Amino acid sequence: MSESQPSKSADLVKTSPGKTPRNTGHGKTVALTLGSGGARGYAHIGAIEVLEERGYKIIAISGCSMGALIGGMYAAGKMQDYKDWVTGLGQFDVLKLLDVTFNSVGAIRGEKIFSVVRDMLGDARIEDLPLPYTAVATDLLAHKEVWFQEGPLDQAIRASVAIPSVVTPLVLNGRVLVDGALLNPLPIIPTISSHADMIVAINLSGEEDRRQKTQDAVFTRPRNDQPGEIEEWVERMRVKASRWFDWDTLKTFATRREGESGEAANTPEDKISREIDKKRQKEVSRQPTKSGAREEHETIDWEKLGIGKFDVMNLTIETMQSALVQYKIAGYPPDLLVNVPKNAGRSYDYHRAPELIQLGRKQMAAALDRYEETHSSSGPLSSS
Repeated sequence: MSESQPSKSADLVKTSPGKTPRNTGHGKTVALTLGSGGARGYAHIGAIEVLEERGYKIIAISGCSMGALIGGMYAAGKMQDYKDWVTGLGQFDVLKLLDVTFNSVGAIRGEKIFSVVRDMLGDARIEDLPLPYTAVATDLLAHKEVWFQEGPLDQAIRASVAIPSVVTPLVLNGRVLVDGALLNPLPIIPTISSHADMIVAINLSGEEDRRQKTQDAVFTRPRNDQPGEIEEWVERMRVKASRWFDWDTLKTFATRREGESGEAANTPEDKISREIDKKRQKEVSRQPTKSGAREEHETIDWEKLGIGKFDVMNLTIETMQSALVQYKIAGYPPDLLVNVPKNAGRSYDYHRAPELIQLGRKQMAAALDRYEETHSSSGPLSSS
């Protein structure tokens, strides 16, 4: 691993118009850990921008899944290029990047997306980056974490983001590699040896902000598309996807849930909780029985709620990750923990980069304000 040097990305970060950065970091060095969380990982971009604008110097970085991707782009000096690309993606653009496969181990190959990533990163190798970088993946055969600290950067990122059953695994040197979040969604340990002034961790599984409303994945027609073009493309994808996952994955990305207004979306947790509450209220006026309780459970209309296999699988993974994050933080508490609430965006809201980046800026700024005032950690899993 090469000696720690300032990241080239520092020169690329743009300050919001009309605002002067508060140089409160005074050159303090930071070891940065970026957690997993799908599209919420866009918040990492805004958080990094605020850190640098305030005068903090990132000297080491580790990440998992989307955190590995953003961290890799930053370490390679390509974060602004990546930001420019993702902020220009609409929902249909995201759909076209989903190369559905007949492979039984994953719905999406990811080649279209990673061809763009590879073009940005070129032949960058981890050991040649200007600061220590670690991407964390999971070895399904050995049942353990794999730390990428050398080798091709794009390969390390590809392994770390392979969400089980969604993105096909990466087979490398006899290993079957998938998303590192299965075992370590917030990999703090790799940064400890950097001896930075402070360790900062960004957790994308923070406690829900009840004031936050996630926007629905409303399917909007690009202005330049001819009538019927989108419908024809979606139908082709439906035929392909139906052979793998009953069309559930693509439907999750592409359609508005029946019965929803489109003005504000709800997380799957919100939908399920609200439906259960409705059924409980109906039972208040009469004495529940065992058979009645069972009937209540069985009569939930999952399709009407817009809850499919992909939602359940994603909710299962996020539940597991939230528990793992708490253990990781308890074992290796960072100096500053920045939380992005889970309901800020769904894992597959990849068309919402601008607002999620802005959320990252907001959360990091608020966390730094508290830290600089008290010189203490924000505390494990506190609201940030």
